Parts: sequence; C-alpha cells; structure tokens
Amino acid sequence: MISSSTTGPAAPAVTMSARGDCWIGRFTLMTSPCEIHLYTADITEATDLCQLAYAEGLRIERHFSRYIKGNMLDKINTSSGSPVALDNEYTELLNYAFSLHDMSDGLFDITTGVLKKLWPFESGAAGVDQLPSIEAIADVLQWVGLEKILWQSPSITPSITLPADMQLDFGGIGKEYAVDRAGQVIEQNFTGNYLVNFGGDCYCKGSAAIPWCIGIESVEIYAAKAAEKNSVTLSHGAVATSGTTKRYIELQGKRYGHILNPKTGRPVVNAPLSITVVNDSCLSAGALATIAMLQGSGAEEFLQAQDVLYWCLR
Repeated sequence: MISSSTTGPAAPAVTMSARGDCWIGRFTLMTSPCEIHLYTADITEATDLCQLAYAEGLRIERHFSRYIKGNMLDKINTSSGSPVALDNEYTELLNYAFSLHDMSDGLFDITTGVLKKLWPFESGAAGVDQLPSIEAIADVLQWVGLEKILWQSPSITPSITLPADMQLDFGGIGKEYAVDRAGQVIEQNFTGNYLVNFGGDCYCKGSAAIPWCIGIESVEIYAAKAAEKNSVTLSHGAVATSGTTKRYIELQGKRYGHILNPKTGRPVVNAPLSITVVNDSCLSAGALATIAMLQGSGAEEFLQAQDVLYWCLR
C-alpha cells in the first residue's frame, strides 16, 4: 500500500456496497478481485464479517505465497537441503498435496514452480520468440518431483527437507484453501446466508428458499448433469475453475497453456481451455479441476469417474 504521506489517505482494504438484500464487501488478494456477499441488513455486522474474511485471506497469502520473502515457504525454498520444522497448517496442506500427487499418478505436483523460469507466462509471454530447448527442460526436470522430498508427517515435530534447487509452489491450491478458510471464519460468526468469491473460485451457504446462482466461465457443458448452460444454483457448496484462458503463450500459430506436465516439463497436450467443478469444498473442487486439466484429452473421462458436476471448455 502506498504511504499516505505521499498520496493522501490510503484507500480502505475493504469497500462496502449494497445490492438488494445483500451487503457486498470487495477487496483484492492474491492479485485477484474478491467479494463477500452477505444476506444481512446490518452494515456494521456486514463490514465486520468482511474484514474478518479479508484478514484470514491475507494471512494465508502471507503464509503460503512464494512471492513473499521471509515467510515459511521462503524458508523452505531457500533451505538448501536442511530440514525445516512445519506448523500444523503447513502439515495439513502438504499432506493434502501429497494425496493429490498419489491420486493423479504424479501429475499434480507442487514442485513444478521451477519450470516457470523456462515458460514466462507471468510476463504475458512478452518477447518470447522460441520454446525452451529439450536440454533446458531436462536440466530443470531434475529438480521436479514431490517424491524427492524428505517428509516427516505425522510426527511430534513435522518437518520437510527440500533438496537444493527444488522449490514448492502452492499456487494450485492456495486460493481455493483461502476461500474455504474465509467461509469458515464467516460461519463461526454469522448464521445467515453468504458467498465467498476469490477471483471466481467460490464457496457459499444459502437455503432451498434463497440459493445462490453462480456464473460459470466455461460455455460448454456436460449437459446430462446440469439444468443451465452457464450457471449453477447452490444452497451449499463450492465452485472452482482451472484453465489457461488468461495465461498462455502463442508462438507460430500454436497456443501453449500455463499448466505444465511435471513428467515432460511442457504444457499439457490436448488440455481443455478451462474446467469448472462443483464440490463440497473449494479446495476439493479446485483440485479436481486442475487434475482434470492435467489429464489432457482424458479430462472428461476423469471427471465422469469422479461423479461431479462439471463444465469443460475446449
């Protein structure tokens, strides 16, 4: 945030507005526009709840972001092979990441962040005139693979030992985890209906009489399981999207999405443009969407086997 001494009073982190019977709090976290929708007429209650949700999301961003120096993830990524003691939250999220790694046959892998230096999706592919060489990819792949990590959990003092030059990146599940945690904070302090939306990943609590209608990015649908083409109506649950509609490289007429196969070091072949999944939690919905993207041409078959409501855009 810019200092008030140079630009005047700083803008509040959370701004409130009314829409019908709802109060909406808006803020930015993890470079994403975020909203909290609350069915309450009490502006003080709504503001307090939105501030709690924002504070929880900000705490998670600071704790798990790979862009913040000095946090626990930075300590892990710069540990050079020395063990790092973990708190309970890191232990639980790492256990979950390992379970997804097993479930996906190694395709879901939170060590693939080192590949991003070869594939400049973060810069919008500006100035890219050639793809990484086979040799360059092979060189970096030696630092990819969750199975290479020494991981002690459960134990009295959980710890992780990351070989030098390897890095963890929770980008595939961090925002979805933050959505669920923000919802839990609201749930602990509010008995009414609410919706948490962090950059299009949502968790909501409604009712049969007043459900939430959530729009879907994808426009093609597995029609046998949905009544509407581009929205879903929920009284309780979560919606999450994984895709490459906004982050990709185009070179010589070919499109390369930002979701990388950890076994090849290259963008997933025949991947959909995006996949949206409905599930009980945002974390599980997002994980299934990402694993499905990693299946490439087998995405729909994978999701049908999970028996979930989904949208797949190709």
